[in-house]
Amino acid sequence: MKDMAGTSTETTKEPRFGRVGLMVLGICWATIIADGYDVVVFGAVIPSLLQEDGWGLTPASAGVIGSYALIGMFIGSMTIGSVTDRFGRRPILILCVTWFSIFTALCSLARSPETFGFFRLLAGLGLGGVLPTASALVAEYSPPRARKLAYALLFTGFPIGGILAALTGLAVIPSSGWRPMFMVALLPMILIIPVALRFLPESIAFLLARGRRSDAVLVADRHDIELPADVTQSENLFDKPAASGALAELLSRRYVFATLCFCSTSFLCLFMIYGLNTWLPQIMREAGYSLGSALSFLLVFNVGAIIGTVLIATTADRLGSKLVIVATFTLASVAVALLSLDLPTVALYGLVALGGTGVIATQAFINAYVSQHYPMRMGGTALGWSLGVGRLGSIAAPPVLGLLLGSAVALQWNFYVIAIAGVLGAAITVLVPPPPRESEAVCQSTQ
Repeated sequence: MKDMAGTSTETTKEPRFGRVGLMVLGICWATIIADGYDVVVFGAVIPSLLQEDGWGLTPASAGVIGSYALIGMFIGSMTIGSVTDRFGRRPILILCVTWFSIFTALCSLARSPETFGFFRLLAGLGLGGVLPTASALVAEYSPPRARKLAYALLFTGFPIGGILAALTGLAVIPSSGWRPMFMVALLPMILIIPVALRFLPESIAFLLARGRRSDAVLVADRHDIELPADVTQSENLFDKPAASGALAELLSRRYVFATLCFCSTSFLCLFMIYGLNTWLPQIMREAGYSLGSALSFLLVFNVGAIIGTVLIATTADRLGSKLVIVATFTLASVAVALLSLDLPTVALYGLVALGGTGVIATQAFINAYVSQHYPMRMGGTALGWSLGVGRLGSIAAPPVLGLLLGSAVALQWNFYVIAIAGVLGAAITVLVPPPPRESEAVCQSTQ
């Protein structure tokens, strides 16, 4: 754009939640719903798997099988950053959804726990790539002032997937058993992929980093987005990880302590999320509830997560990420610890809902905090590693709680272990340092 004197006055407008931003958020939100279903469905079918003829599963062995998908997710999360840096975020997200849909559906055909676990492991590879890739796309196409809200809305997809898993279990398992639960996983491939192929844009930051300026201009023109005013400077900025390595920069002196803090908080939060989503129905069965009532606790957990996360997100930008994460970690710890008491069922439902709010909101705001702490050129890798190391917590939760359930330890200790993880997460969040100024970080990384 030029003024009357012919001088260029091109500037970069502050991003708005326009059509393309809502489109990206909607498509990525749908992928997280599918992700949530595929993860939570295992917790919904555990009571049935423990009774499957010829499998001979115990809570401890079921917990080990539950960790197989999470091991795959760990591998997927840790490798997705370098893969997307080479091939782009859009095609990798589409590939991940297709991959986990197919292998989750194959679980319905398993005739032994070994085959079932193998398919879960392979499905996990795709599942692990979905969240960091979708988060990075949403971060790029969301206005900075609304990024926490965008992350919160995106992460509500996970408990919505959990709700669908619980409702499907209530409707399907009593009459048809657990196998149809996994065939439902084909729906994302059928419903989401055609929409993503047609409407999901590629990351402009990725296109600029790969020297594909003409493609970046096409995407920007198609969706009425302005490229950075100084494209050359932008290309150099985004291309920085190609020269020095985004991972090396994450572990540089400027960022290493924050990186360790974010990895630790993700580990603890995902331990809580997957511990509850995997074992809450069986814990309630052990406490004397019927299968239907036990699954209803899983339903309430995820409903509470959706409502609470959105409500908290409306104030998150004013309070700041650190304060919100400390508060949600604390809320989850207190609510889960109180589940160990002999309380009326209505009170237990309320505590389960608060626990869902606490743990799901916490992870949503950790992701937002990570995206704000690091420059955009490092955002995908930072999220991938934070969630990747965090997946170790999700891997540990099913077998640890399975061992506790199968031991002589009191049932309440399952809740205490999860609550302790929340207390540690709140303490570590307090230690996160402020982000360095970008000029200082770039200078430091070149030394």
